Amino acid sequence: METALLAAIVMGRDLLQNNNEFASLTKHSHESEHNQDQRITLKTSTIIGWRQDEEQHWVAVLSCGHTQHQRHQPPWQSRPWVLDPEQRAKKIGQPFRCGWCAQEADSVNLGN
Repeated sequence: METALLAAIVMGRDLLQNNNEFASLTKHSHESEHNQDQRITLKTSTIIGWRQDEEQHWVAVLSCGHTQHQRHQPPWQSRPWVLDPEQRAKKIGQPFRCGWCAQEADSVNLGN
């Protein structure tokens, strides 16, 4: 316990000593440009279709090329709309944040 406390104190001290504070940006500069550090930005995918997997769960087919399960399994996942063909059809063309694309962007941004 004492070792963990000592390690936390040392880490805190190191963080405080290396704390570089930057002034607020008050005028236009290159630092305020959109995506100045060149991180991968996520484009929002859209749902382009639906299919069912081998267990008859509905899978959204996304414009980015990935797929995403959309299950209705209360109380864990409540998506009753996925069981209705008309409501599923209304989702086609709607924006969808792809978790796979987000994971890839994080890996690239972190250098993994």
